[in-house]
Amino acid sequence: MIALLILIAVPFCWLGMVLAISFLETPLKFRAPGVSTALGVAIGRIVFKALNSVEGIFAVAVLVALLLAPHPQPILGAGALVAAAALLALQVFLWRPLMAKRTRGLAEAAATDTRQRADASTSTAPHLLYIGSELLKVVALLVAGVATVMGVLS
Repeated sequence: MIALLILIAVPFCWLGMVLAISFLETPLKFRAPGVSTALGVAIGRIVFKALNSVEGIFAVAVLVALLLAPHPQPILGAGALVAAAALLALQVFLWRPLMAKRTRGLAEAAATDTRQRADASTSTAPHLLYIGSELLKVVALLVAGVATVMGVLS
Protein backbone atom coordinates (compact mmCIF):
# COMPACT_ATOMS: atom_id res chain seq x y z
CA MET A 1 0.00 0.00 0.00
CA ILE A 2 2.83 2.44 0.83
CA ALA A 3 4.51 1.68 -2.51
CA LEU A 4 1.29 2.57 -4.30
CA LEU A 5 0.96 5.82 -2.37
CA ILE A 6 4.54 6.69 -3.33
CA LEU A 7 3.78 5.93 -6.98
CA ILE A 8 0.82 8.32 -6.87
CA ALA A 9 2.14 11.15 -4.70
CA VAL A 10 5.81 11.43 -5.60
CA PRO A 11 5.45 11.99 -9.37
CA PHE A 12 3.05 14.88 -8.73
CA CYS A 13 5.31 16.40 -6.03
CA TRP A 14 8.30 16.00 -8.33
CA LEU A 15 6.34 17.57 -11.19
CA GLY A 16 5.38 20.55 -9.03
CA MET A 17 8.97 21.17 -8.00
CA VAL A 18 10.25 21.05 -11.56
CA LEU A 19 7.52 23.38 -12.80
CA ALA A 20 8.02 25.84 -9.95
CA ILE A 21 11.78 26.00 -10.13
CA SER A 22 12.64 25.40 -13.77
CA PHE A 23 9.80 27.28 -15.39
CA LEU A 24 8.89 29.92 -12.81
CA GLU A 25 11.76 30.78 -10.46
CA THR A 26 14.60 30.46 -12.95
CA PRO A 27 13.42 32.96 -15.56
CA LEU A 28 12.00 35.35 -12.96
CA LYS A 29 15.18 35.71 -10.91
CA PHE A 30 16.91 37.43 -13.82
CA ARG A 31 14.15 40.05 -13.92
CA ALA A 32 14.54 41.03 -10.27
CA PRO A 33 16.11 44.44 -9.67
CA GLY A 34 19.76 44.24 -8.76
CA VAL A 35 20.27 40.62 -9.84
CA SER A 36 23.20 40.54 -12.22
CA THR A 37 23.79 37.69 -14.62
CA ALA A 38 26.66 36.47 -12.44
CA LEU A 39 24.49 36.52 -9.30
CA GLY A 40 21.57 34.85 -11.10
CA VAL A 41 23.86 32.11 -12.37
CA ALA A 42 25.34 31.59 -8.90
CA ILE A 43 21.85 31.32 -7.40
CA GLY A 44 20.85 28.95 -10.19
CA ARG A 45 23.75 26.63 -9.48
CA ILE A 46 22.74 26.36 -5.82
CA VAL A 47 19.04 25.96 -6.55
CA PHE A 48 19.50 23.33 -9.27
CA LYS A 49 21.97 21.35 -7.18
CA ALA A 50 19.35 21.24 -4.41
CA LEU A 51 16.52 20.47 -6.84
CA ASN A 52 18.47 17.67 -8.50
CA SER A 53 19.33 16.20 -5.09
CA VAL A 54 15.66 16.06 -4.11
CA GLU A 55 14.79 14.71 -7.56
CA GLY A 56 17.36 11.96 -7.04
CA ILE A 57 15.62 10.95 -3.81
CA PHE A 58 12.27 11.01 -5.61
CA ALA A 59 13.66 8.91 -8.48
CA VAL A 60 15.02 6.28 -6.11
CA ALA A 61 11.74 6.26 -4.16
CA VAL A 62 9.57 5.69 -7.24
CA LEU A 63 11.88 3.09 -8.73
CA VAL A 64 11.94 1.14 -5.46
CA ALA A 65 8.17 1.54 -5.16
CA LEU A 66 7.77 0.11 -8.66
CA LEU A 67 9.61 -3.00 -7.52
CA LEU A 68 7.61 -3.29 -4.28
CA ALA A 69 4.14 -2.40 -5.56
CA PRO A 70 1.60 -5.11 -4.70
CA HIS A 71 0.36 -5.57 -8.24
CA PRO A 72 1.78 -4.79 -11.66
CA GLN A 73 1.67 -1.11 -12.49
CA PRO A 74 0.45 0.24 -15.82
CA ILE A 75 3.28 -0.13 -18.30
CA LEU A 76 2.82 3.46 -19.44
CA GLY A 77 3.19 4.80 -15.90
CA ALA A 78 6.16 2.60 -15.07
CA GLY A 79 7.87 3.48 -18.34
CA ALA A 80 7.28 7.18 -17.75
CA LEU A 81 8.84 6.95 -14.27
CA VAL A 82 11.89 5.18 -15.67
CA ALA A 83 12.10 7.84 -18.39
CA ALA A 84 11.93 10.65 -15.80
CA ALA A 85 14.71 9.03 -13.79
CA ALA A 86 16.83 8.55 -16.93
CA LEU A 87 16.30 12.19 -17.94
CA LEU A 88 17.38 13.29 -14.47
CA ALA A 89 20.55 11.19 -14.75
CA LEU A 90 21.27 12.74 -18.15
CA GLN A 91 20.82 16.23 -16.70
CA VAL A 92 22.98 15.63 -13.64
CA PHE A 93 25.80 13.67 -15.25
CA LEU A 94 25.97 15.23 -18.72
CA TRP A 95 24.14 18.54 -19.21
CA ARG A 96 24.92 20.21 -15.85
CA PRO A 97 28.69 19.61 -16.11
CA LEU A 98 28.65 21.02 -19.65
CA MET A 99 26.60 24.02 -18.50
CA ALA A 100 29.02 24.64 -15.63
CA LYS A 101 31.77 25.37 -18.14
CA ARG A 102 29.67 28.08 -19.80
CA THR A 103 28.37 29.58 -16.56
CA ARG A 104 31.91 29.82 -15.20
CA GLY A 105 32.83 31.70 -18.37
CA LEU A 106 29.87 34.06 -17.92
CA ALA A 107 30.79 34.68 -14.28
CA GLU A 108 34.38 35.45 -15.22
CA ALA A 109 33.25 37.68 -18.07
CA ALA A 110 30.87 39.57 -15.78
CA ALA A 111 33.73 40.16 -13.37
CA THR A 112 35.91 41.57 -16.15
CA ASP A 113 33.09 43.03 -18.31
CA THR A 114 33.96 40.85 -21.31
CA ARG A 115 30.63 39.08 -21.80
CA GLN A 116 30.81 39.08 -25.58
CA ARG A 117 34.05 37.11 -25.53
CA ALA A 118 32.62 34.57 -23.06
CA ASP A 119 29.39 34.17 -25.04
CA ALA A 120 31.27 33.69 -28.28
CA SER A 121 33.62 31.10 -26.81
CA THR A 122 30.99 28.80 -25.31
CA SER A 123 27.86 27.11 -26.59
CA THR A 124 24.30 27.49 -25.37
CA ALA A 125 23.52 23.96 -26.58
CA PRO A 126 23.83 22.30 -23.13
CA HIS A 127 21.36 24.83 -21.69
CA LEU A 128 18.92 24.17 -24.51
CA LEU A 129 19.32 20.42 -24.08
CA TYR A 130 18.73 20.78 -20.34
CA ILE A 131 15.54 22.79 -20.98
CA GLY A 132 14.39 20.20 -23.52
CA SER A 133 15.01 17.39 -21.05
CA GLU A 134 13.07 19.37 -18.40
CA LEU A 135 10.11 19.58 -20.78
CA LEU A 136 10.29 15.85 -21.47
CA LYS A 137 10.57 15.15 -17.74
CA VAL A 138 7.44 17.24 -17.09
CA VAL A 139 5.52 15.17 -19.64
CA ALA A 140 6.91 11.90 -18.23
CA LEU A 141 5.96 12.81 -14.66
CA LEU A 142 2.47 13.89 -15.67
CA VAL A 143 1.94 10.69 -17.65
CA ALA A 144 3.32 8.58 -14.77
CA GLY A 145 1.07 10.17 -12.18
CA VAL A 146 -2.08 10.06 -14.29
CA ALA A 147 -1.43 6.50 -15.51
CA THR A 148 -0.94 5.28 -11.95
CA VAL A 149 -4.11 6.98 -10.70
CA MET A 150 -6.08 5.60 -13.65
CA GLY A 151 -4.66 2.14 -12.98
CA VAL A 152 -5.77 2.32 -9.35
CA LEU A 153 -9.25 3.53 -10.30
CA SER A 154 -9.83 0.81 -12.89
